[in-house]
Amino acid sequence: MSAPDPLLEARARVLHDLGVRGLDVPSFVDVVDDAVAARRWWVEQWADGSVYVAGLVAQDVQDRLLDNGMGRWPACTACDDLVPHELRVEPELGPDPQWVCDKAGMSVAALGSLA
Repeated sequence: MSAPDPLLEARARVLHDLGVRGLDVPSFVDVVDDAVAARRWWVEQWADGSVYVAGLVAQDVQDRLLDNGMGRWPACTACDDLVPHELRVEPELGPDPQWVCDKAGMSVAALGSLA
């Protein structure tokens, strides 16, 4: 039995978090698939970096959605700040990525576990 594909796991985690916010529509899924495809070369070049790829894919999706005018994702609903803002992935390059509200300085959920 082969080892799980870290890119497929990253894709599943990001799609879960899109889905809980009602954003698992084709145009957003295409952005996720493009980010996963772009990271495949990176993982092939640095196999030890595969533990970091989920957070990188999530960040890539955030950047591409914003760059394409699709908005900030995921919007923070965890704090009392009235200014709309998104959750960020922390650590930026590390295992076990978390969605974090920078405004409140709190961890909201593990990547793939938004409620």
